[in-house]
Amino acid sequence: MTRVLNAQRRAPVSGETRSVVVFLHGYGANGADLLGLADPLGEHLPDTLFVAPDAPEACAGAPMGFQWFPIPWIDNSSEEESARGMMQSVEDLNAFLDALMVDEDVLPEQVALFGFSQGTMMSLHVAPRREDAVAGIVAFSGRLLSPESLTDEAQVRPPVLLVHGDADDVVPPAALPQAVEALQAAGWSDVYAHVMKGTGHGIDPDGLGVALAFLRDKLGF
Repeated sequence: MTRVLNAQRRAPVSGETRSVVVFLHGYGANGADLLGLADPLGEHLPDTLFVAPDAPEACAGAPMGFQWFPIPWIDNSSEEESARGMMQSVEDLNAFLDALMVDEDVLPEQVALFGFSQGTMMSLHVAPRREDAVAGIVAFSGRLLSPESLTDEAQVRPPVLLVHGDADDVVPPAALPQAVEALQAAGWSDVYAHVMKGTGHGIDPDGLGVALAFLRDKLGF
């Protein structure tokens, strides 16, 4: 049984929804953590609805926030608990995306996922395994989980933009080239990468500008 994800929204500047960006936050945060990015992005994506769900689980490592799945080295969970939590959240997120597309009357190619950290891990895991490809995935400061299974399990290969700070002390910067290599090995032809110079575990204006250009291109603006 899937869990309902509570989501905050930012309406399109134009008042008309022609595309949707779904923000997926990191471990210990919530949807509001990324929804503020709708302000600088929405000015240039005027027909885009921004939606930011909270992850489905309370976060033991950050009691005021949420998690997509436990992280053993932070919260002392087991690897089995982490894997089980992720698989449940995969089902929850898929159900959320299915309902969102019906409610907003948009097609998968009108939807982009924008992940940060653990939200990037979810984006890169869920989107390739869906039946229909989304317009693109913006993947900040995360990593590609289970790369060894991607070739066999991927049903679609949507465009991916990987962005990472070279001073990230939470998720190592090496996760970016590792993800590029794994995606290309699994048959991706549309993969972009950008390194944010002097940036830690976050999103800087330079990286956000690259993400905006990617979204404008893939969403048809």
